[in-house]
Amino acid sequence: MNNPFESAQNQLREVQAILKLDENIFAQLMHPKRVIEVSLPIKMDDGTVKVFTGYRAQYNDARGPFKGGIRFHPGVTADEVKALSAWMTWKTAVVKIPLGGGKGGVIVDPKKLSDRELESLSRAYARALTPFIGPLVDIPAPDVSTDPRIMAWMLDEYEEITGKKMPGVITGKPLSLGGSLVRDYATAQGAFYVIDELSKKYHLKDTRVAIQGFGNGGSFLAKILSQAGYRIVAIADSKSTIYRESGLDVDELILHKQTTGTLKNCVGCESMPSAAVLSVPTDILVPAALENAIHDGNKEEIKAKYIVELANGPVAPEADKWLFEKGVSVIPDILANAGGVTVSYYEQVQNAANYYWEEAEILSLLEKTMRTAFQKVLEEKEKYNTSYRMGAYALAVQRVAEAMKNRGRI
Repeated sequence: MNNPFESAQNQLREVQAILKLDENIFAQLMHPKRVIEVSLPIKMDDGTVKVFTGYRAQYNDARGPFKGGIRFHPGVTADEVKALSAWMTWKTAVVKIPLGGGKGGVIVDPKKLSDRELESLSRAYARALTPFIGPLVDIPAPDVSTDPRIMAWMLDEYEEITGKKMPGVITGKPLSLGGSLVRDYATAQGAFYVIDELSKKYHLKDTRVAIQGFGNGGSFLAKILSQAGYRIVAIADSKSTIYRESGLDVDELILHKQTTGTLKNCVGCESMPSAAVLSVPTDILVPAALENAIHDGNKEEIKAKYIVELANGPVAPEADKWLFEKGVSVIPDILANAGGVTVSYYEQVQNAANYYWEEAEILSLLEKTMRTAFQKVLEEKEKYNTSYRMGAYALAVQRVAEAMKNRGRI
């Protein structure tokens, strides 16, 4: 299995071959500024105490406070959060918001915890990190298996300890506690603007889209694209792929999934195995589910000319190189799914001002940010005659390196 942090470092080496940065800056960019490991003893419902391990990687803050999600998952490792914090550093730089990169996680299967145990763990993690986070230091957010409710518990714990109301310490909060409108579908909305720019660039007509993953991101994106006139020909969840050449009725599918718990047996749809979504005839494939979903073993099944990474790291490095050589354009996650962190930044700005914006205002700002970022990445791609991924990395790394140089970090 690929070590995620080694993959992140290898990507940096690739972009360094293009940019030829000052070696002192490059050496610093290869490592996180700080990695925090904490032990979290929790009294379980049966009276026993179980000790969970948590991490927070703070990668680079040259452009602004660390920023990144917290995941609760049994597969969390130190190398994973280090890699994710690096990718968050590049993501915030790509969309040019004044933040750095961080990431956190706890090794736990939250499905095995009661609500009381989950709240105790969330508060314990916030307590352990209180000396290291803050609106001007490091701003966590939801990630895998965490949500606004968990963010609310963490915010409350932080404010109880500090004795101050500081909603900007955490984003992805409930609206009642200073959350932002649009945040629930921001990642999908941002990806739509990127896909729309992609379609314009390559003059795609009656664009067919296949989406792997029908969770929060995938379902919102399917609905947004469908409403904009894109033809959603295939959608997959963990159990099956639903296909209809003439286009799927997304609203009907969402209702079907809610009522039956599955995509199978949708009227007028062809049901196929879950993995078949990779091989259906389509213009754009959107992996919106798991990391390394496209890898050495299935890369040759891809029929799409364009891949847009809504998930984090869905195209494994070895598959990425092969696809580029075959002429498949991969729009990387650090651009494609940056709508989420962009609206998190807007949430932070609203918290600081204690003034909250209307939905239309947020969408207008997000659209400008994402369309501009796509064009800037395209410029770097064409300047260096490289892939979209390396174009995005070139843009991001140069912005971070410039901030480091201006701070005298050489």
